[in-house]
Amino acid sequence: MDPLLIVGAVIVFFVVITVLKSVRIVPQARARNVERLGRYSRTLKPGMNFVIPYIDRVYPMIDLREQVVSFRPQPVITEDNLVVEIDTVLYFQVTDPRAAAYEIANYIQAIEQLTVTTLRNVIGSMDLESTLTSRDTINSQLRGVLDEATGKWGIRVNRVEIKAIDPPKTIKDAMEKQMRAERDKRAAILNAEGQRQSQILTAEGEKQSNILRAEGERTAAILKAEGQSQAIDQVFQAVHRNDPDPKLLAYQYLQVLPQLAQGENNTFWVIPSEVTSALQGVSKAFTQALPPSEATRESVTSGASEAASAAAAEAARAARAAEEAVADAAAPEPATAGPRQLDAPPAPVTDPLQDYRQEHHPEHRP
Repeated sequence: MDPLLIVGAVIVFFVVITVLKSVRIVPQARARNVERLGRYSRTLKPGMNFVIPYIDRVYPMIDLREQVVSFRPQPVITEDNLVVEIDTVLYFQVTDPRAAAYEIANYIQAIEQLTVTTLRNVIGSMDLESTLTSRDTINSQLRGVLDEATGKWGIRVNRVEIKAIDPPKTIKDAMEKQMRAERDKRAAILNAEGQRQSQILTAEGEKQSNILRAEGERTAAILKAEGQSQAIDQVFQAVHRNDPDPKLLAYQYLQVLPQLAQGENNTFWVIPSEVTSALQGVSKAFTQALPPSEATRESVTSGASEAASAAAAEAARAARAAEEAVADAAAPEPATAGPRQLDAPPAPVTDPLQDYRQEHHPEHRP
């Protein structure tokens, strides 16, 4: 093989490698530092860049986008001497590639250790309850300290979040018991409030019901009393308007008198002294003649007619029946039934037929 051909091929290969090494393409949101003869020269921008091969040294790319780093849980002691494990998440961004490459050897590890130390300082001044309820305060304090410390490294800390705070198992059990007791307490309070409200509503309903019932009974009593008053007034006016005589009242009294002894268990009843006078009034009412009218004055001398005699006889029988009823009521009853009492002895009742003869037929007087 021709040696000149081999040398030419080697030269061409070397030229191609040199050209390739002199052109560097940097993607968007990336950066690369360039050292010339061991000294920082410049930072390559996104796009096509030319360097001097074998003289300039190009370092690996640095990501300029915002990055998220989650650190493993770190044990931290609180102010009340309780060990809690806190898991944090950090959001940061490289703003100066030169400082990030030359000011710190490993900025990720540096940020992690700085976060742990700052977190211990912040949590050490807080008790467990404040730690669990003050995450925003802890986040703001961590971000302030980290942003100030990482500024000279060309790094900007955008956000720090506490992902989890894990207290010891015994503390978790105690907290669960406390929360269960609080929930039971709230449930008991709500149950008591519900029962109280229910009793209040029930009492209010009963009160309104009693008030309405009382008003209804009062209205009914008033209406009943008004009805009885009107009935009594109408009866009273009717009695006084018709002007009844004692004879009618005595006759009605005799009609009601037998009803007093109709009870099965009546062993004692009182007959007032007015009964005898009532009987006399009834007897006189049926035996005395009515005042003659103009049509019958002329026939008075001829005597009473057969119809008058029959009426007188019927009246006499009625008076005699009433007299017997009074006598039966005044008679003593058997020992088992108990005595019946009368207020006054019955007055003698004359024969109505004999009185009629004596009055209208004087020739038959004895």
